[in-house]
Amino acid sequence: MGQLEEISVLKGHKGIVWGANWNPKGGAFASCGEDKTIRIWSRSGSKWSTKTILSDGHQRTIRDVAWSPCGQFLASASFDATTAIWSKTSGEFECNATLEGHENEVKSCDWSKSGNLLATCSRDKSVWVWEVAGDDEFECAAVLNAHTQDVKKVRWHPHIDILASASYDNTIKMFKENPADNDWECIATLASHTSTVWSISFDSTGNRLASCSDDQTVKIWQAYPPGNEENIATPDNETAWKCVCTISGIHTRSVYDISWCKLTGLIATACGDDAIRIIKEDENSSKNEPTFSVVATVHHAHAQDVNTVTWDPITPGQLLSTSDDSSIKIWRYVD
Repeated sequence: MGQLEEISVLKGHKGIVWGANWNPKGGAFASCGEDKTIRIWSRSGSKWSTKTILSDGHQRTIRDVAWSPCGQFLASASFDATTAIWSKTSGEFECNATLEGHENEVKSCDWSKSGNLLATCSRDKSVWVWEVAGDDEFECAAVLNAHTQDVKKVRWHPHIDILASASYDNTIKMFKENPADNDWECIATLASHTSTVWSISFDSTGNRLASCSDDQTVKIWQAYPPGNEENIATPDNETAWKCVCTISGIHTRSVYDISWCKLTGLIATACGDDAIRIIKEDENSSKNEPTFSVVATVHHAHAQDVNTVTWDPITPGQLLSTSDDSSIKIWRYVD
């Protein structure tokens, strides 16, 4: 068994802290919340502090923030139905573009690996793909209406331009661009959860996806490409995704977020029971029937719901969490 040690408790936001995202270059992260502000935090020695507060981009709650792969651009998704793009090209962060089009709250945003695409999703049931057309210029490349309810989360595959989305309609959808006509299309529907899918996270290979839900379970999905050795059918010659493991009985409330560490393979979950749990694949686990165990639990990680967990992309075992209790915490996982 391992241990999750609390390293820092960071205060600053007023009200719920909805989201946080590490800068891919390390040593800094952005957070956002009910107070309509974004805070950029960085570390000096062992102490974390707010370096910048961005407060002029949105009229309502900011639900999510995402750094571009180069670490120079920050996208923020808001309940005001817009997504703002911030850049530091002049030395200070400025809002250089506002993406409009969603009819309701924007719940999540995420950049593709190349940095050329940005995905957003909304309560209006749609997923939008935006193309970076130039400096501070974005064009809508696709409006995807595959879901029948509020879309909670979008996540890009870590290596290729395949997009996953999680919804209130209990499903996960996979999208990619058809090279024949440049149209984006839904290539897979992952259905196994019995209630809202709150969040999703790919592993480092992109061949597995973890999902978490209002049904209090975590599910592990395995990709089976055309010609797979298991002889699993791949309709239309598209990769099939199968639920190969359901982790149940460990969460007592809705599981709001999940993060699969690209460095260590550990999975962290954020739960409505105020706890953070660390899950690890068992050593003798198999590809098609994997097994996972909880290796650490902090029962009162926050005083209220834990909203997000996200692993540091540079420092193995370092985890960030946000909560309804207005705080952000930094943790270290130790074996």
